[in-house]
Amino acid sequence: MIRFRYIVNDVDKAVEFYTSNFDFKLEEQFGPAIAILERDGVQLIVSGPKASASKPMPDGTKPSPGGWSRMVITVDDIETVVSRLKKNGVQFKNDLIENQGRKQILCLDPSDNIIELFQQT
Repeated sequence: MIRFRYIVNDVDKAVEFYTSNFDFKLEEQFGPAIAILERDGVQLIVSGPKASASKPMPDGTKPSPGGWSRMVITVDDIETVVSRLKKNGVQFKNDLIENQGRKQILCLDPSDNIIELFQQT
């Protein structure tokens, strides 16, 4: 099984975002600390400020949302998906890029974690 974790500012907002925009299903939620979502056999664990994954490291570094690591969601019609997401208020980091038979664009979840939408053309 493939699982990955995003550190988020608000677990409830993350659950709403991923379930309503990207067809993730909520498997389990542990209050405001953690939720486990699933799509196509891949689990996304969203961990809020109260989760053990958000505790400071021994050197004082604190895990936080954002960065350039990202999930890639493959879609069949990227223009339609982008239009729907924009209507839902999802923010984008760039414009649609088309290069060598591929289209891609980057959007943000409510905690500024990056999601890449990808279409092979």
